[in-house]
Amino acid sequence: MSDFYKKIIENNKHWVENQLAIDKDYFKDLSKGQNPPLLWIGCSDSRVPANEIIGAKAGEVFVHRNIANMVVHSDMNMLSVLDYAVNVLKVKHVLVCGHYGCGGVKAAMGNDSIGIIDNWIRHIKDVYRLHNEYLNSIKNEEERFNKFVEVNVKEQVFDLSKTSIVQSAWRNGQELTLHGWVYGLNSGYVTDLDVNISSKVDLDKVYQLKF
Repeated sequence: MSDFYKKIIENNKHWVENQLAIDKDYFKDLSKGQNPPLLWIGCSDSRVPANEIIGAKAGEVFVHRNIANMVVHSDMNMLSVLDYAVNVLKVKHVLVCGHYGCGGVKAAMGNDSIGIIDNWIRHIKDVYRLHNEYLNSIKNEEERFNKFVEVNVKEQVFDLSKTSIVQSAWRNGQELTLHGWVYGLNSGYVTDLDVNISSKVDLDKVYQLKF
């Protein structure tokens, strides 16, 4: 085994020992079930750990991650996580958290072929196309990149609100609010994009489902 592999196994042992030193029932209590108030939809980037960013403990955040924190309506993985979080765990908040410097968003600004991921990046390019007039008006490339990250998060929040899962919860009177953040890799702070949706009335009528 490689030194790195041995190290992470040892790290696990130390972590368990440290947790038990603090609370001897830590794992026993965790095994009884989960009741997280939040579903976090974030980027797969290794520098954006959901629990650590918001100081949450194990059991407090249900997490789904993919490249560039996308909400794709044909993605059964994301939809399954969303359905379980909303209808079984009864989370009260769903948070889409992007981050500045996102490689997926950056790739969507260019034309280089990367491989099979090109098919996923296309969904991000669709967001750019929707906002191309605004984004192309920003002359500074770094600023345009940052704004694209923000616009992408907002669109993913709107896409969440268009799902039958979320709208059905609202119809049933379930307390559920969607939010959008961007995390700063170089600061550690999050930026609330002030896109908070708790009802389908915030959507264009064409997206408002009738049950």
